[in-house]
Amino acid sequence: MKKYLKWIICFISFSIFIFLSILVLHKNDIYIDSYVYNIIFKIINNDNTKIVKIMTYLGSGAVVITITLLTLLLFKNKKYGLYMSLNLILITLCQLILKPIFSRNRPLDISLIEETGYSFPSGHSLTAFSFYGFIIYLVCTSNIRTKNKIIISSLLSIIILITGVSRVYLGVHFFTDVIGAFSFALTYLIIYISIIKKNLIRKEL
Repeated sequence: MKKYLKWIICFISFSIFIFLSILVLHKNDIYIDSYVYNIIFKIINNDNTKIVKIMTYLGSGAVVITITLLTLLLFKNKKYGLYMSLNLILITLCQLILKPIFSRNRPLDISLIEETGYSFPSGHSLTAFSFYGFIIYLVCTSNIRTKNKIIISSLLSIIILITGVSRVYLGVHFFTDVIGAFSFALTYLIIYISIIKKNLIRKEL
């Protein structure tokens, strides 16, 4: 059972993405989006917005590209940086392919920052989950101390979560955009890691 667990998770996550994709293609208004927006609207204020704007930047291209370049330059095991770079390229391609397929317009009710392009799936959320999720895999399969693995993985998981939440708070994505991005990213990550893991040498990070 354990051997097939990752593929069961992969199937479930992809099924969620397909379900949300069908909803987005056939419905203009999705109840869960409105429900979440009503909750978010109650906590919007200037102080929170300043913090959230910083949080959302963690899933931006500038940040993940910088981290990838630093990995290539500083780490002895260049395979980490190379596979992080490939991961980033594939994530970007996925966004370029998926967004025009659904052509979903961004929310109009709340727009605390300006964004262009289509809404589904959330690009920042897809990037954050795929990018930081891959780093979590590298950390968990390295030889560093278990305590450090837990700390680093927890921090990166929080970054993934707050990136998704920030996109909804700022009014540039629907809740289903974020969940769709997360479910697709999980599916993608499982497949990507399954393909490249034999070529990664497990060493100290």
